[in-house]
Amino acid sequence: MTLYQPEPVEISTRIRPGEWTESSLEELVTTYRAKILAMGAMVPEVVTQVARHDDGSVAVTVSWNKGDYADEPASDSPAPGEATTGPATA
Repeated sequence: MTLYQPEPVEISTRIRPGEWTESSLEELVTTYRAKILAMGAMVPEVVTQVARHDDGSVAVTVSWNKGDYADEPASDSPAPGEATTGPATA
């Protein structure tokens, strides 16, 4: 395994009080998640944080947690050279 420092992939914004609703916030988070997934992230690698502040503002951050190792397979991916088998067919 090769240790590397992955470039962070993050989409974030802060919205002032009165400029958002629960519906628009949900839509924004969905849009940010879709953009990160379109970049190649797998669902378990996407981290979403929504911070609601006392002044009524909200901070939204969606990031791609790539892990610590460049050649580390994802938990649901086969190891390099590992064969996968599908369901048996008749």
